[in-house]
Amino acid sequence: MPRHLVRVMQLLGRLPGVGDKTAQRFALFLATGDETTARELGRELSELRDHVRPCRACGNIAEVTAPDETALCGICRDPRRDPALLCVVARVQDLLAIERSGAMRGRYFVLGKLLSPLEGVGAEELPIDALRARVRDPHAPVAEVLVATPPSVDGEATALLVARELDAAGVRVTRIASGVPHGGDLEFADQVTIGRAIEGRKSFG
Repeated sequence: MPRHLVRVMQLLGRLPGVGDKTAQRFALFLATGDETTARELGRELSELRDHVRPCRACGNIAEVTAPDETALCGICRDPRRDPALLCVVARVQDLLAIERSGAMRGRYFVLGKLLSPLEGVGAEELPIDALRARVRDPHAPVAEVLVATPPSVDGEATALLVARELDAAGVRVTRIASGVPHGGDLEFADQVTIGRAIEGRKSFG
């Protein structure tokens, strides 16, 4: 098998959810299928990390036009968003799922990972200090923090950690309702379920 094809298969196999057979199918299509698609994909991938980076305010994905430009996502730039309501999520995928529901009119903070002792992720690995600073920002004071981590063991542990760490910040900390199945992933929940979970959020304690 050609060396370049094998290398593409290996790289595609590193993507989440892509197994060996799927990687092979993708690589063969790029090598033998529509040439325009393959070349356009290659060009966009080569420029992706130069033009898409984490938002400096919330951790969402943001687009920049110059390498030295400060990244700020569309949600953080939107003046119609309520800065007093901050939704804390584990991943960008969860943020996008909540946005599809249309139920969140506040802003976000992406943790990037969940508390998981079994995987070696402790409290010190989470950006709690940055979250606390965001909540106390005098230019955009937060009145309520909605913790929308998945209803899994790690998600619940992370939610309790966030609530405890923000206890002295003088903000109301709430949790999404149990409309999302226990152990489920927000990314795969339907829009109505997510919307109801946000609307039915409850205070901790």
